[in-house]
Amino acid sequence: MKFTKKLSIIVCSLITAFFHTAVITNTYKSIAQAEGERQELITNGSFENDDLVDPNDPTAPNLNITGWIKSGAPMDTSGIRISNFPNTGNQGLSLSGFSDISYVSQTIPTVKGQNYQLSYYFASIEEPPDLRNKFQVFISGKKVFVNQNTPFQPYTKYTISFKAKGESTEIKFGYIAKDAFLFLDDVSVKSTL
Repeated sequence: MKFTKKLSIIVCSLITAFFHTAVITNTYKSIAQAEGERQELITNGSFENDDLVDPNDPTAPNLNITGWIKSGAPMDTSGIRISNFPNTGNQGLSLSGFSDISYVSQTIPTVKGQNYQLSYYFASIEEPPDLRNKFQVFISGKKVFVNQNTPFQPYTKYTISFKAKGESTEIKFGYIAKDAFLFLDDVSVKSTL
């Protein structure tokens, strides 16, 4: 009887240990796995969701940009258009304006107090002596970056880290390029660990 009781305790302990091991195994992920699973918060950051030309007029550029809001003077916001000068993929965003700064923005869902990283690629084709451009980045209405009179530059990656102040965060790019074009592509926001 004692032997049977001891045997049942041992078997029960082994089974319990086995199930706990099976449940606990693989609950921790590597940093690479966790980073690979971070959700993209920007909609259409590659600017690939829209046709290059206006669907209603194949002779005109497409001024519609899915997921983004344009603001500023109508003459200047007409310079925000889908471009076939991308960093990656087939399309990017062309920015030009003539009289005043215009904006393209998107509001994303965030968790208050969570850290995030905004990344984007920026290019300029203006050259001296005609350097009259400005590119600005705003996060929740706060100007966090200004690049002024940028000479010719291929797509260059920029990153900005920030902590969310609320349940949503506006990401906004301001620009003016009086003599040529600025370009934006591969905009991304993801939470950081």
